[in-house]
Amino acid sequence: MIHLDQLSFGYRKGQLLFNKLHLHLEAGHIYGLLGKNGAGKSSLLRNIVGLLYPNEGSIKVRGFDPQERKPAFLQNIYFVPEEIYLPSVSISKYLAVQAPFYPKFDESQFRYYLTEFDVPPDSHIPNLSFGQRKKVLIAFALACNTDVLIMDEPTNGLDIPSKKQFRKLLASALREDQLMLISTHQVRDLDNLIDSVIVLEDREILLHQSLSRVSQQLRFATLNQAENDQRVLYAEPSLQGYTVVMENLEQQESKVDLERLFNAATQNPERIRQLFN
Repeated sequence: MIHLDQLSFGYRKGQLLFNKLHLHLEAGHIYGLLGKNGAGKSSLLRNIVGLLYPNEGSIKVRGFDPQERKPAFLQNIYFVPEEIYLPSVSISKYLAVQAPFYPKFDESQFRYYLTEFDVPPDSHIPNLSFGQRKKVLIAFALACNTDVLIMDEPTNGLDIPSKKQFRKLLASALREDQLMLISTHQVRDLDNLIDSVIVLEDREILLHQSLSRVSQQLRFATLNQAENDQRVLYAEPSLQGYTVVMENLEQQESKVDLERLFNAATQNPERIRQLFN
C-alpha cells in the first residue's frame, strides 16, 4: 500500500535527513514509527502524504504519486500533523465544511468518538483546550474511514486517560483494508496498539519488524546480573536487578517493551542488524 524506493530527503543539499530508504507497508496493520527528535520522522510522513518532495527516489501510496496531489489520492488518505490548526468555528460548522471531501466519512462514528473522548459535540472549537482540539481532529480522522491514516505525535497534549482511550479507539477502528502509521517519540504511548515497529536512526531504517518477530528474536526480562552476559543488548538497573533486552536463545515468550526495544536498537545497532537481517 505504501512503497518507498531509494528515498532520500534533506532541507539542504548535502545534509540528508534520510538516505535511500526502502520501505514496504501493507494494509491491515498499525505501524509505529520511532526515532529520536530530529531523526526525520515528521519529514518522512510529510513526504508520504505529498507535503514535502523527496530529493531522490520514489513514493507510491495506493498506486498514486503523492506529489501529484490527485483528488482520488487526497480523499482516501488523512494526515494528523503534530502542530494542529482548527478554525474558529463550531464543531458542526467544521464538519459541514470538511466532511464532504471524504466520501466514506461517517458522522455517527464521529459523534461516537467525541463521546468516548468526553468532548461535547456542540462545542465551539476556540473554547476547547489544546488536548480537546486534538481529540476533535483524531475523531474526525477516524470517521473519515480513509484507507491510509497517518498521525504525527498524536498523543501530544493528551492526558493519561485520553491516551488510553486513544489506543482503544484506534485498535477497534482498524479495518483489514486500512493502514495506520503513527510517529512518536513518546514510545510508551504505542504500547498495546501497534503490531509492527519501524525505527528511523542515523538516516536509515534500522529496524522494521512485526512485534511477533521481535518477540521471537529478543527476550525482555529481569536478571540479577547483566554484566559480561553476551546475550544482553541493553540493560538498565531496576529494583530487582537489571531490566534487559537480550537474545532469545531459549525461545522464551515475553512481552515486547517498546521503550527498551528502542533503546536497544539505538544503542546497539549492529547487534540488531545481525539479529534481524
